[in-house]
Amino acid sequence: MNGQLETTASVTQEHFFSWDFAGAERMATFQMNFAVFLFLTANSFTSSSALYAPNRAVSNTPKKLQYLLEPPVHVEVAGRRGDNVTLPCIIRTKPRHFKIKWTKLEHGLNGQENIIIISNAKAFKAYGHLGQRASLRGAHTMDASLQLSHLELEDGGRYRCELINGIEDENVLITLRITGVIFPYQSKNGRYKFTYHEAKEVCAEQDGVLATFSQLYRAWTEGLDWCNAGWLHDGTVNYPIVHPRPVCGGNLPPGIRSYGSKDKNRDRFDAFCFTSQTVGSVFYISGSFAFEQAVNACKHQGAELALVGQLYAAWRFQNYDQCDGGWLKDGSVRFPINNPRKNCGGIPEAGVRSFGFPDKTIHLYGAYCYR
Repeated sequence: MNGQLETTASVTQEHFFSWDFAGAERMATFQMNFAVFLFLTANSFTSSSALYAPNRAVSNTPKKLQYLLEPPVHVEVAGRRGDNVTLPCIIRTKPRHFKIKWTKLEHGLNGQENIIIISNAKAFKAYGHLGQRASLRGAHTMDASLQLSHLELEDGGRYRCELINGIEDENVLITLRITGVIFPYQSKNGRYKFTYHEAKEVCAEQDGVLATFSQLYRAWTEGLDWCNAGWLHDGTVNYPIVHPRPVCGGNLPPGIRSYGSKDKNRDRFDAFCFTSQTVGSVFYISGSFAFEQAVNACKHQGAELALVGQLYAAWRFQNYDQCDGGWLKDGSVRFPINNPRKNCGGIPEAGVRSFGFPDKTIHLYGAYCYR
């Protein structure tokens, strides 16, 4: 692979000049020309300084809040899918007339706002899909905190609480992190078969969404090591490496290898999907089933074959450990291991092992069901 860690290098160019001076007259000519050069250069610098002087007066120091309380804690709130969470926003001093507006800062909307709630002292109005699950906590008269119920995978991101008071508008930012697990996903036809849009669809079919870079980074810090490149939510292609090896970026240090942004309609890679806890549970039925027999075995238990994301969620959140290969709904055969041991894949790390996509007529595997 030719993926590389994104690095920033500082390159210094050295210019070497040489002259062959024939005599004092040439030296005098050079000195005069050089003096002219310095004069013109000085004038150029003076002009540039005058042009950009106003910018030097601009301070990078954040504006001190007058009406909202800068969050001393909980600048990041974490929750699992299905949870209820509160994003804190407290008013320090009330102006005479004001409104509170909560907005989710969506990536890639070209500045368009995804408004959730706008409220004044008497009432509030909710907007969009998030607004249907949102309310203001109102624990006291200075409380403008946002409550979100039944968290969904797409709810993660940055939120803005804004106090609108004419000229003196101000805001605080809160990050909502959905706690979950990443699972790399590959087509049954082999690696690198998905366009961006197909990768997005296949993650949804397996009870997930395309992962964000921050989710992939967190998974890498927790030990995710995967040598196949996959799409992320922002349209970039990356893969995480914990143990560098020749076929995975050569001798580069551990990190996230990146191919950068790719053509969403033409380029093809695998997918990094993200999921969180589920409302149901996964269980295993022992047997030597062909795929259709596994389907029927789950039906007899009032369930259906589990999705890949559901098996990963059970492994992560329920510590599910089963040393037996079983069919899943996509036709793959996998098994979850939380207690690594010699006869369960032979890999020292916990994880979900895969046998790929065997012939569906083979009578070898049990069934992982979900209800």
